[in-house]
Amino acid sequence: MKPATAGGPYKVPRQHDSWRSITLAVAMHAVLLLFLWIGVSWQNNDPVEVQAEIWDMKVQEAAPTPPPQPEPEPEPQPQPVEKAPPPPPVEAPPVPKEDPEIALQRIKKKKQEEAEKLKQEKLEQARLQKEEDDRLAKLEAKKKAEQKAKDDAAQEQREKDLAEQKAQKKAAAEKLAKEKAEKVAREKAFAAEMSRITGSAAKGSTGTAAQSTGGRVDGGYAAAIKAKIKSNLVYSSEDDSLTASYVITQLPTGEIIGVRKVKGSGSTAYDNAIENAIAKSSPLPKKKDGTVERELTLDFKLKEMH
Repeated sequence: MKPATAGGPYKVPRQHDSWRSITLAVAMHAVLLLFLWIGVSWQNNDPVEVQAEIWDMKVQEAAPTPPPQPEPEPEPQPQPVEKAPPPPPVEAPPVPKEDPEIALQRIKKKKQEEAEKLKQEKLEQARLQKEEDDRLAKLEAKKKAEQKAKDDAAQEQREKDLAEQKAQKKAAAEKLAKEKAEKVAREKAFAAEMSRITGSAAKGSTGTAAQSTGGRVDGGYAAAIKAKIKSNLVYSSEDDSLTASYVITQLPTGEIIGVRKVKGSGSTAYDNAIENAIAKSSPLPKKKDGTVERELTLDFKLKEMH
């Protein structure tokens, strides 16, 4: 053991026999436990039988003095266990100072890395923006192409409809011109035939001249004409109330040169069917004497045309 230096703080000397102290402490605790066990056992002993004798009160003898009881030995006090002194604090190793040049280079490198990262982020944003702009441009171009295709199809359909209308008008004009030409030809033929008949009548010929239209139409003659027209009629309907009236103009040969509707039936289909049947019935039947009525008016009732 080294004495404390003069003027310095007192230091607890370091114990080098720690195992000895631990062994001594364990032994003291064992002795203490033994004494405690003996004391408990002594207090729990069976009681000693005591005998007493009764004496006459007249005899006054002093009772024998009880023998002195031995005093219990004092329990040994456990010695305090000396605690080991705490280990001395470990001092942290000194941090080496960084070279200012190295620190400056490190900071410069970090700034360069951050600048490069920022540059890459801007490039990535620009790329994404360009892709989005390209996508929107393609979408707009697609919409324009679809709209143009629709407009072209609509224009083509309009042109087609206009061409069909022109063709229909042209066909209608050609049909009308043809009908007029046929009518003129029929009228010329009728005039020529009438001139021939009139000339023959002036020479005394009889039996072939046309009858006056102002006379009454023969019932049998009208029935024969209706019967022929009926045979060429193609029409079916449950409404038997339909009636149409037509004026028919014919040549002396019975050929029809004109059909004029006087009264319609109210059904365009029935009227067209009657007109087609009249046209198919040319030439019409003649009277028994071989003559014809130049103009005759006939009523076509559907219930009679079945």
